[in-house]
Amino acid sequence: MPQSAQPNAQQAALWNDASGKAWVEMQPILDGVLAPFERLVVDAGYPGGGSNVLDIGCGAGATTPAMARRIGDGGRCVGLDISQPLVTLAAERARADKVANASFEVGDAQAYAFEPGHFDAVVSRFGVMFFDDPVAAFTNIRQAARRGGKLAFVAWRSPVENDFMTTAARAAAPFLPPAPAPDPEAPGQFAFADGAKVKRILEASGWSSIKVEQVDVQCRITEGNLMKYVTRLGPVGAALREVDQATAEKIITVLPAAFAPFVVAGEARFNAACWLATALA
Repeated sequence: MPQSAQPNAQQAALWNDASGKAWVEMQPILDGVLAPFERLVVDAGYPGGGSNVLDIGCGAGATTPAMARRIGDGGRCVGLDISQPLVTLAAERARADKVANASFEVGDAQAYAFEPGHFDAVVSRFGVMFFDDPVAAFTNIRQAARRGGKLAFVAWRSPVENDFMTTAARAAAPFLPPAPAPDPEAPGQFAFADGAKVKRILEASGWSSIKVEQVDVQCRITEGNLMKYVTRLGPVGAALREVDQATAEKIITVLPAAFAPFVVAGEARFNAACWLATALA
């Protein structure tokens, strides 16, 4: 699958440097936190044994091998991600686990020169909210699917509904310069917070039989891993890489109390409020 020009330069720079490296470092913890979504996405997108499946934004390679095992040796699941560090790790893990029908490539799904009509299904676990032009991206992805091919992905709902995900930023805010108001149209974690917007994007991209359903998933992370998780990832993780030591220490000091309401019996438990979007090419 040769690749054409890449439009999402800012995302490429981010995920091939600090963010990608942080996700590589945090892979075991992230896999545990996001494990409930693996089955959800595989079940929703499974096109049958022996099929070809594309996994968009495959990250460190959890969903791709899971789908590859499900479709069996007669099929193949290809993981695509903009981050070279994550794709390298994903390929290493698949080889170590002997999942021979899972493969990985570096590329941007918005501009990738897919073989037309090749895939029986396209899936994604939180990998489709980062496109500069989501209609162009989903049009390109649709053209990679065969007629009647499945699409299934999960994306975060609103920040208000995902209070765990925004707790660190709220706790750190008094110690950081005022942040600009978030642009709901900009690429990012909550870019698909509006379910009606998701449906409009898919309609404009030529998908049919579109469903955008609310899904609430209970996630967990051990108390021992919690502070590592919240100080390495997201906007606070990015801020801590930039601020001076005194400011970093102030932020790190207030985080345990901020997350205390989520901790029960040695683990943080939280609701992940998402959309499960499905459609047909």
